[in-house]
Amino acid sequence: MQTETKNKKPLRYTIGMILIISSFIIWVTPLGIPFLPIPGKMKVISITSSLVLAEVTFWLGAIMVGKEVAGKIRKYFNPKNWRKKHEEKQENENEA
Repeated sequence: MQTETKNKKPLRYTIGMILIISSFIIWVTPLGIPFLPIPGKMKVISITSSLVLAEVTFWLGAIMVGKEVAGKIRKYFNPKNWRKKHEEKQENENEA
């Protein structure tokens, strides 16, 4: 019974992870807004507000989860690092 409580994450951590994941979902929504049948000013306002909301949501989650975890998640989703991982994987395969 005691091992179950050690593996369970605190509620603060869980809420932080949900906020971080939802921030990435909010980041994607501006891609579809230009195709909605709404006036141009409303599109600009909704795109801007969704990007601001995504950043605020991410940083609130980062505060709850912790600096190290948030940095790892952000590094993982950064497109600049995707190619580096692929190149490192190929180098490791070539060495073996």
